[in-house]
Amino acid sequence: MGQQATAILTHSVTAAGTVSASRFVTPAGAQAGADANTLGVSRFAGVVGEKLAVDVLGTAVVEAGAAVSAGATVKSDASGRAITWVTSGAKVGLALDAAGAAGAFIEVLLIPNVA
Repeated sequence: MGQQATAILTHSVTAAGTVSASRFVTPAGAQAGADANTLGVSRFAGVVGEKLAVDVLGTAVVEAGAAVSAGATVKSDASGRAITWVTSGAKVGLALDAAGAAGAFIEVLLIPNVA
């Protein structure tokens, strides 16, 4: 259960809607949906119009949406949580910790991504 993060670059974006903490965020400032390209991971929760700190490069703590093995490539689920990438969607990170189930927090190495 990772609770550390080493951000190399944190970018400030304006929230385009409600964003939960430790979730993937799109370049437009929205909480990422399933298979989405992401800018990074929100450090804190925010609502529309608020500035969000988004970790873009380095590692970040992300909430898992299902069990994830350490070393697995991850993508965003419909709620912006990390799940294992299997065959489709944008690859957005590499799990540095394992998650036993949804709701666990893991450290993820962020990678530049496109769908």
